[in-house]
Amino acid sequence: MSVTPPPGWYRDPSYPLVERWWDGAAWTDHRRQPDVPQQPLIPTPSAGGSGSGRARTVALVTAAVVLVAAIVTGAVLLSHDEGGGGEAAARTTPPASSPAGTEDPSPSPTGPSPSAGDPSVVVDELNGITFPVLDGWTKPRYAADDDMVLSTPRTYDCPGDPGLCRHGWVDSRTATATDVTSPKALAEGDIEDAADSAFGHDLVGSRPFRGIASHRLVKSGSVAVAGRAGYLVRWKVRTGVGPGGYVESLAFPSSVGSQSLVVVRFAVDAGPDGPPLSDLDRITAGIRSVGQKDAGGGVGSSIGPTG
Repeated sequence: MSVTPPPGWYRDPSYPLVERWWDGAAWTDHRRQPDVPQQPLIPTPSAGGSGSGRARTVALVTAAVVLVAAIVTGAVLLSHDEGGGGEAAARTTPPASSPAGTEDPSPSPTGPSPSAGDPSVVVDELNGITFPVLDGWTKPRYAADDDMVLSTPRTYDCPGDPGLCRHGWVDSRTATATDVTSPKALAEGDIEDAADSAFGHDLVGSRPFRGIASHRLVKSGSVAVAGRAGYLVRWKVRTGVGPGGYVESLAFPSSVGSQSLVVVRFAVDAGPDGPPLSDLDRITAGIRSVGQKDAGGGVGSSIGPTG
């Protein structure tokens, strides 16, 4: 019986010294230098026999690369520790009841990419897109939500159940648990869950804003995202306590792999401390395909949402 490996970074069968992204169905064009012990190659059919001299040679070379990578990684971590304790001391973990009260790594796997070293963007390699880092936003380093790609830098005590809240955050995820193929249908079907995730219940079931009292539609319609036709739905929600806020579901096709639909969720507080609502549109307009400086044109470039 053949088992299909899950999506992830694996040794490239055509060049085992690098890792290549497997999207669960096929190899993509994304590659990186290994910075962690590599996963085994995805099994491929052979011409017969239990192994050849070439296969043993590749295994030995790969083992040497993993050993060198581990040594280099250890040396880099040691140099950071010896350089000073200020940053390490600041990395405290807020209470587990926080809906988004910590900072986490980018949801995409770490590793070299065309824009990975650019502080003005966040790279989502899995979905083949980058997000602009606007003033007042930051790349999260620690968070309970692995899908978070952007957040506001500071936390505050949630007005409802105990925990730490943020004034704004952005999630990016692949829509794999659905048969929906239309960006419009996906955005319209996702907005209720997005609202509950932002202002209803957090990851551990607490209610940081004592739930959602009501909502109203403030914007919906087609919009171009990285040169592709997408669709957005935006609600304004009134919460049991606190200023309430805005939540948005934005859906569009990925530009990599099987081109599955991507859904990006936005949430910002409605109070004076929340980010400007226009930031949602600016972030959407700044989403680009990985490796492309300007991907705003193309399919859907002349369409826009309705107010």
